[in-house]
Amino acid sequence: MKFLTDEKLVIAGAGGMIGSNMVQSALMLGLTPNICLYDIFEPGVHGVADEMAHCAFPGANITWTVDPKEAFTGAKYIISSGGAPRKEGMTREDLLKGNCQIAAQFGDFIKEYCPDVKHVVVIFNPADVTALTALIHSGLKPNQMTSLAALDSTRLQQQLAMEFGVQQDKVTGAYTYGGHGEQMAVFASKAMIDGKPLSELPLSEERWAEIKHMTTQGGSNIIKLRGRSSFQSPSYQAVKMIEGAMGGEKFTWPAGCYVNCDKCGMKNVMMAMPSVIDANGVSFTAPQGTEEEMAALKSSYEHLQKMRDEIISLGIIPAVEDWKTLNPNL
Repeated sequence: MKFLTDEKLVIAGAGGMIGSNMVQSALMLGLTPNICLYDIFEPGVHGVADEMAHCAFPGANITWTVDPKEAFTGAKYIISSGGAPRKEGMTREDLLKGNCQIAAQFGDFIKEYCPDVKHVVVIFNPADVTALTALIHSGLKPNQMTSLAALDSTRLQQQLAMEFGVQQDKVTGAYTYGGHGEQMAVFASKAMIDGKPLSELPLSEERWAEIKHMTTQGGSNIIKLRGRSSFQSPSYQAVKMIEGAMGGEKFTWPAGCYVNCDKCGMKNVMMAMPSVIDANGVSFTAPQGTEEEMAALKSSYEHLQKMRDEIISLGIIPAVEDWKTLNPNL
């Protein structure tokens, strides 16, 4: 089997459903044979390693460990799903304190054991602030760290495809930016439905409001339907993100990026932006939209600021002006 690279990929949280699916997706896509499975729960990560061995992927070199030093040393790429999952009735924000403490330790492991890592993807909720926390603690450059945000856009794409009865990939130009959660900003003024502008198609304000609501509640609906948080879709999208960073197919769905942009009027947060992940890391541009869309983005940004300030108050990250003491790249 031909692989994209032979460099070490670490899947943190590999003993869980998201982590185990990421391992399988990475091998099926032929990203790298050298994958280290890391989790603090020994039976879970051990079981996943055995299952992957039973798949008998040609050329695979799968290792597993509960020791962070063993896992992270020599890592060139990392995806972490190593936080507590969301349960029914919970918002992503409910996970804030505990998962940000995990993210801080995760960033510390990177700084200590693999400071030359090339790219890191953080996908455990609330992803905007867990990734920000990890970035501050890791010492990495902003273009080396991204968070999962694509699911909001793919959920919007699905809703529009169902509404107009078209194949899902026939819906283009419909994205969500800002926070990954109920406060996301929906941008669809440039959306095309099978080549036709959405603005020219019959869609009442009431129905559009319902579509946006179903988009923002997409993750909650999965929990209601399946009895557990999403795992297949975040696994696949996260692996596609790291594929882009490895120099494979560029990842062009919105990714959570570190934003410190005077021109955008948004600073010192991690948020979904129009972005590309490739071998150079992540790059982004400022969103362009209607007055209503930009107002929604501003509101989402303000929500992210509040969450950021909350983890500052908890002592998990320092005040913004002191971030450079932990990460000179910020």
